[in-house]
Amino acid sequence: MNKLCYDCPRRCGVDRRITKGYCLEEDKIRVAKIVENFMWEEPCISGKKGALAIFFSGCNLRCEFCQNYQISHIGKGISYTPKEFRQLLEKFDLTKYSSIDLITPTHFSSLLIEALSDFKSPIPIVWNSGGYENCEVIKRLGKVVDVFLPDFKYFDEKLSKDLSKATDYFQVASKAIMAMREIKKENKFDNGVMQEGVLIRHLVLPGQTKDSLKILDFIAENISSPFVSIMGQFTPIRGRIKEKLKPIEYKLVLSHAEKIGLTEGYFQELASAEESFIPEF
Repeated sequence: MNKLCYDCPRRCGVDRRITKGYCLEEDKIRVAKIVENFMWEEPCISGKKGALAIFFSGCNLRCEFCQNYQISHIGKGISYTPKEFRQLLEKFDLTKYSSIDLITPTHFSSLLIEALSDFKSPIPIVWNSGGYENCEVIKRLGKVVDVFLPDFKYFDEKLSKDLSKATDYFQVASKAIMAMREIKKENKFDNGVMQEGVLIRHLVLPGQTKDSLKILDFIAENISSPFVSIMGQFTPIRGRIKEKLKPIEYKLVLSHAEKIGLTEGYFQELASAEESFIPEF
């Protein structure tokens, strides 16, 4: 495995054995928290049993409004080699869950591909990411994960620069999500649980409905059989956005989604935009 930090589009080019990358992580898989029977994800991921949710430390985006700030920006957790991480998974009775939910894993991609190579999971493995991914890494991931669950955050370059320091977010994420669909061409379900496929999530930000409409238009025009989760859970804990999403803003985005045929998937009740819904790390 190349020890230089090329797993994500930022391509820090640092040797993470020596220097931390932009993600604030080194050359081992660091797990911040494992939540068993995690029920807060979309129903097709958590199912009736809940997911085995594995939250990784650090992040290649580090959005300023991140609700998991304690792990994405500050960093905490236990470090594992790929072999040790695989052994960790093998300790669980995986039949007790609907899926394995790998949350914010992008910056550990090569390490996790090594850990999951030839790992025979009885349940789907979900790649739950910010969407800011390298297409060549996505192709490798397609061999070890079953479901891609990417965020599709921004269309506007200034917005992505201001909130995630990633001017090229849309350019990168749009290509990555199309690559995910090329690899997982169909959405397959068993008893309501997604076994294979792509579920695209979009968080509607206060004051940014025009950006949301452009994201939805792109999905409708470029992704075959799109399955989406449109979220209204934004919680103003930190960063420059101080207000919650207005109901009229969310309704406008949902109305547009229906108008352009994005009717397969999920939407949220705005009651979910509370700090009590944020996991405690």
